[in-house]
Amino acid sequence: MKLENQYNHLTAKERDKLSFPARILLNKNLVKGKTLDFGCGFGKDVEVLKSKGIEIKGYDNHYFPEYPKEKFDTILCFYVLNVLLPEEQSNVLIEISRLLKPTGKAYFAVRRDIKYEGFRTHKIYQKPTYQCIVKLSYKSIFKNENVEMYEYKHFNQIKRKNTECPFCNPDSDRELILESATAYAIYDKFPVNKGHALIIPKRHCDDYFQLSFKEQSACWFILNKTKEIISEKFNPEGFNVGINVNEPAGQTIPHVHIHLIPRYKGDVENPEGGVRGVIPEKQKYT
Repeated sequence: MKLENQYNHLTAKERDKLSFPARILLNKNLVKGKTLDFGCGFGKDVEVLKSKGIEIKGYDNHYFPEYPKEKFDTILCFYVLNVLLPEEQSNVLIEISRLLKPTGKAYFAVRRDIKYEGFRTHKIYQKPTYQCIVKLSYKSIFKNENVEMYEYKHFNQIKRKNTECPFCNPDSDRELILESATAYAIYDKFPVNKGHALIIPKRHCDDYFQLSFKEQSACWFILNKTKEIISEKFNPEGFNVGINVNEPAGQTIPHVHIHLIPRYKGDVENPEGGVRGVIPEKQKYT
């Protein structure tokens, strides 16, 4: 049975001043350029920051539901992830990765004072609301007993030392399609068809079957989201999905990657058999 979290918007609080995380970022001069407050609640931070001359918009799927159409230099996401279920959290991380400019930065504030995880009855509204402890793999820039703040940049904008793996250190000028905390998607450097994408776990691992269940699940979650983007952008008639595991199966880069290959009518003379074509004489079975 799928859990429903339909009352998470009730956790938004009305304030008469700038939130604590926003004050921290302002003091550090980190709110720059075109800015988005993702999950802005009643919008007080947007109002105050705009009065200070910052170019900012607010989005909240309940209170300000007009979804942004452009990309942003800075994205704020304060106390949102703590009231979301795991799949909802992943969706937020993915959406923020899509809305962030290639060299932009996003800032997440999460609560550190939560004592009880799960659903509880809201004291005022008497509705079931959810809360959980959240830890992210991003750079922590502030922490006290009540809150921790993380800075996020696209995976391919972070240089890692002592690695020659192209998937641990993807080129900074390559288009990153989307990203979660555990995996990311980019377009293939040598595409079989237009829209050919790779879904890649962030942890270096050469064998798909050695990934944890969480990592495997994250890859397939990213694959489904990437398929939606490719379908909208390129309008293919079909897809092939494949993983090469070890050299005899054709793996040339020793880091797990899943191929998502859009297919178009007429792109080959006879597509019958699909992925069976990895052994050409076995492709046709009729």
